[in-house]
Amino acid sequence: MIRGAACFRKLFQSSALSSKFTTRYYTAQAAVQPAIYSSDEESGSIDWDNLGFKLMQTDYMYVTKTSDDGIFRQGQLDRYGNIQLSPSAGVLNYGQGLFEGTKAFRREDGRLFLFRPEQNAIRMQIGAERMCMPAPSTDQFVDALKQTALSNKRWIPPPGKGSLYIRPLLIGTGPILGLAPAPEYTFLVYACPVGNYFKEGTAPLNLYVEEDVHRASRGGAGGVKSITNYAPVLKAMKKAKANGYSDVLYVDAVNKKYIEEVSSCNIFVVKGNVVSTPIAKGTILEGVTRKSIMDIALDLGYTVEERLIEADELISADEVFCTGTAVGVAPVGSITYKGQRIEYKISSDLSCKKFYSRLVGIQKGVIKDERNWIVEIESSYLVQD
Repeated sequence: MIRGAACFRKLFQSSALSSKFTTRYYTAQAAVQPAIYSSDEESGSIDWDNLGFKLMQTDYMYVTKTSDDGIFRQGQLDRYGNIQLSPSAGVLNYGQGLFEGTKAFRREDGRLFLFRPEQNAIRMQIGAERMCMPAPSTDQFVDALKQTALSNKRWIPPPGKGSLYIRPLLIGTGPILGLAPAPEYTFLVYACPVGNYFKEGTAPLNLYVEEDVHRASRGGAGGVKSITNYAPVLKAMKKAKANGYSDVLYVDAVNKKYIEEVSSCNIFVVKGNVVSTPIAKGTILEGVTRKSIMDIALDLGYTVEERLIEADELISADEVFCTGTAVGVAPVGSITYKGQRIEYKISSDLSCKKFYSRLVGIQKGVIKDERNWIVEIESSYLVQD
């Protein structure tokens, strides 16, 4: 059983949901030849030292659609490129779509790995239930990630230079005029090599607490990775960045005093030996990196709390940091709240740096993976009939 939050456990305890998510599936392997996999020898022209976090077109993407019975068909690897959509597609008219984010990385011995991909699959299934969409099974989801990574192998950065960011999409592509679930869905996976998410690189972040614009509200879709959660924060982000901030920290929409999350990542507050993060109550996305850091903090002897955190607590915090698949683990250097700039001491012995070091050690294989977080992508990966 995958380790996860309570809602993940409840998902599998529910026979109704389990029956939806354990549907039969077909793999992309049957649809492509091994020759489609790219060679590392072809990657010589890529500037691995200056990747940043920007789109770089790779070679292949995985695509599958639902059949009339709502089950995803045999997937296939297509050349990366534009897709054709009806103007009345559900995703275009009503925002019926989800996305995920995970990474493939290369170790010193050349082997390729994914980090906790089953957790992304489960989160997509939970989101699909919320958005009235069918979802790929966990096996098909993980298989699609492996196929996408292998077919774009030459784009996976060398150890220490970055990773291959993998973006699964689940979208309503069938045409629909009235407000209703789309009649057809597409599951698509593409990938791109990336370095640091923020332009500051590994430098501490400077956040701005936004009290008027809210990312999510109770009863909405803030707790799932719906595409509708992201465009509404762009205005606040644009304003904050124009004023020199890295990103925006949002507070709850009801009381306007409890911190929730940053635009693209979760947040943690450290006070002494206690590590606190806002409780997931339907307005906060339960990040895979967030859950991993919570486990690591416990392993290192910290007390970990999921609770309501008032913005005023930021003033007395010893340390604040952010987590996310794209972000990794990023220390916060300052937070501006109600016109007051709160500065945090940055040093080599920060708790977040200890957590990140252990996380990277597990990913690199220098620290034992006791929770089976790492999934190897074998070069000879074949699916048996």
